[in-house]
Amino acid sequence: MISIDINSDVGEGIGNEALLMPLISSCNIACGGHAGDEKTMREVLAFAKAYNVKIGAHPSYPDKENFGRLPMDISKKTLQESLRNQITTLKNLAEESGLPLHHIKPHGALYNKAARDEETAMIVIETVHSIDKNLALYVPYGSLIARLARPRLKTIVEGFADRAYNSDYSLVSRSEYGSVLHDTKQVLTHVLSMVKDEILTTRDGKNLSFKIDTICVHGDTENALEIVRNLHTKLTKKGIQII
Repeated sequence: MISIDINSDVGEGIGNEALLMPLISSCNIACGGHAGDEKTMREVLAFAKAYNVKIGAHPSYPDKENFGRLPMDISKKTLQESLRNQITTLKNLAEESGLPLHHIKPHGALYNKAARDEETAMIVIETVHSIDKNLALYVPYGSLIARLARPRLKTIVEGFADRAYNSDYSLVSRSEYGSVLHDTKQVLTHVLSMVKDEILTTRDGKNLSFKIDTICVHGDTENALEIVRNLHTKLTKKGIQII
């Protein structure tokens, strides 16, 4: 049987977690860098616990003003300290609730830069490893961070259900038209190709090899709930197990 994890970025102020949690299998909780505080983290952890959803930290550049979507020119030490504080805050709150922290998934500009920049990738890897070497790291397919992390951490390769791709496997910039996918039928076709056929169709029509472990629907996508609900129903009907 084919299986796939469905994850979503949550705790970012949208307020749809109670509805998303029954439909996903892992979540990435904003932990103060681009969004979130201890109150929102506790609230989302309670929803995750109620539906047995795997918990991940979603650390970012410390930049709430730009929602973590712009690269920051900050020192290695400053970034390390910020990431450590974000991750350990959520980890401690999760453990207070009797929940293990399962994974780390960087957010936004940090995720994109770590995919191609060695220094940034190693900051993320070393920080996660120093906190808990048993934590998994969500990484983009074929990325530099995926290759560098594998000797030290468990990697979980991620694809995006609601985003268009360029032919170099990077995500189409959010500033470009069509970068975010909203049509549920289009998203389902996109996901089925990735999950069943291990093929990624890029925006310019190229078909690339693509083997992933988890699919993300961004919690702040306008119709995220509709997309996730449709994926959960249709994938299950097609015999794809959501784990």
